[in-house]
Amino acid sequence: MDGTEGTEHLTVERVGATLVLTLNRPEAKNALSLPMLVGLHDGWIAADEDDAIRSIVLTGAGGTFCAGMDLKALAGDGMAAGERYRDRLRADPDLHWKAMLRHHRPRKPVIAAVEGHCVAGGTEILQGTDIRVAGESATFGLYEVRRGLFPIGGSTVRLPRQIPRTHALEMLLTGRPYPAREAERIGLIGHVVPDGEALPRALETAERINACGPLAVEAVKASVYETAELTEADGLKAELARGWPLFDTADAKEGARAFAEKRPPVYRRA
Repeated sequence: MDGTEGTEHLTVERVGATLVLTLNRPEAKNALSLPMLVGLHDGWIAADEDDAIRSIVLTGAGGTFCAGMDLKALAGDGMAAGERYRDRLRADPDLHWKAMLRHHRPRKPVIAAVEGHCVAGGTEILQGTDIRVAGESATFGLYEVRRGLFPIGGSTVRLPRQIPRTHALEMLLTGRPYPAREAERIGLIGHVVPDGEALPRALETAERINACGPLAVEAVKASVYETAELTEADGLKAELARGWPLFDTADAKEGARAFAEKRPPVYRRA
């Protein structure tokens, strides 16, 4: 996936070993449309299948991340989506959940670069990402209850596992907005940077990941999620089963040689 690709509502671009997915409906605050969801789904799958991609950055165009689901568009009223997008959804009724990272976890690390609004479905997708950076004017929140709706993208399950339960319940039950600094304080995001700097910081983090052994990075990410709900004893067993084989790889030997020779390692996923 060299160059720039995607759908009319999503831009897909390679930046070195990083795949950058940009939600691209700035006139609608990047509300989720069917073309956007199809593009997201295909982007996650492409990253999984391309060994040259070592990390993924998810961001939004026009100074905003995502204002949630475009219900009117998904219902088909006035949607600027061709029949091919509808065919994709009919062929895979689970596609939208995979796109929103509810039913799919990419094996490569996913870094969110957030500017502006990241609310409702935007905050739900955010919970499927691994590392999160936000501009200082960014706003977060799950607004569904204010509209008599349910945050069915996974938030009632994931949010209490990612931030303290009292904060999760307040966010879920009040539907109020959270400024970036508060979102950082409660642990929803990891870094707050000056406005306009979220994407550069995310790409910087991606480059640090890309310089590491790809087999090791993917195994570490998998272990964190696989062991999250296990007892400590079972988690340690699973960690050993996942991590010990890495020590016999050519990449592990290359890492040790590069350290001894004081040079950058050249990893080959072997």
